Amino acid sequence: MSIRVLVADDHAAVRAGLVMVLGAAEGVEVVGEAADGAAAVRQVAALRPDVVLMDVRMPGTDGIEATRQLADRDGCHVLVLTTFDLDEYVYSALRAGAAGFLLKSVDAARLVESVRLVAAGEGVLAPEVTRKLITEFARTAPASAPTPSIVADLTDREREVLGCLGDGLSNAQIAARLFIGETTVKTHVSRVLTKLDLRSRVQAAILAREHGIGREPTGPH
Repeated sequence: MSIRVLVADDHAAVRAGLVMVLGAAEGVEVVGEAADGAAAVRQVAALRPDVVLMDVRMPGTDGIEATRQLADRDGCHVLVLTTFDLDEYVYSALRAGAAGFLLKSVDAARLVESVRLVAAGEGVLAPEVTRKLITEFARTAPASAPTPSIVADLTDREREVLGCLGDGLSNAQIAARLFIGETTVKTHVSRVLTKLDLRSRVQAAILAREHGIGREPTGPH
């Protein structure tokens, strides 16, 4: 089955470029385009894409509000595109439920890879800004931020997985760090998101960073 993608950007030339790149990728099908957030929400309802490439700054309903409206649509993952590496809107988009974000300067191969990762349930953060993003969350979070009571319901292993998400690790990297299989990682990630009532693993990473959750395991157990 092809990955169904909707491209939302108010600049026709940008949309055309994204459509061209994705249309040439094996196993990816561009099913629609939108010039603003409201149109993107309507298109998602009609076309049911797997991934929405969402520009942030669009007239009328912007990408943040559109992402927020799409957050409860099962099977639809939003990948935000932005021009600025630490645009204030990026934080809002991630909190609204975006699966990740990329800079518009991303090369074609990375764009296609990111769409595939997001469609598979992974989170994607532009490598150029991941460290800045993590540092900013660490800087703005209270030094003694209380652990949310809901996190107390996580098992020790689930807390470890949450900490790994806070470090921006992929499923394969989490598996390597915790000495467990990738299938097991996927199960733990799913349970973490369900227990914390979170839309995406990126939101889980934000929560982990804000509350200082994470620890290095010493080995298999």
